[in-house]
Amino acid sequence: MKTARKALAVGATAKAKNLTRLKRIEGQVRGIQKMVEDDRYCADILTQLSAVHEALRGVGRELMRNHLRHCATAAIKGTRNQAEAMHDEILSLMYTHVR
Repeated sequence: MKTARKALAVGATAKAKNLTRLKRIEGQVRGIQKMVEDDRYCADILTQLSAVHEALRGVGRELMRNHLRHCATAAIKGTRNQAEAMHDEILSLMYTHVR
């Protein structure tokens, strides 16, 4: 089982901003659920889905920015093994999440 890791140096403002965005996204998803329940027009639902995708990408960009600025920088300045592991992690994140 993996141990839980904590982010390094997450600013209170960035954290609050991401939480606000995620709560807004949660509301959007509930709205989409209601649209489906109400048999709303498919194109309208797809438009709302697109908005949720973009909002999630925005949160992802902020998380990646923080990860690179703090977590990755600390690892790369650490031991060679830490730097290599971080390089691998960044590549994995890029190929997994940047689509």
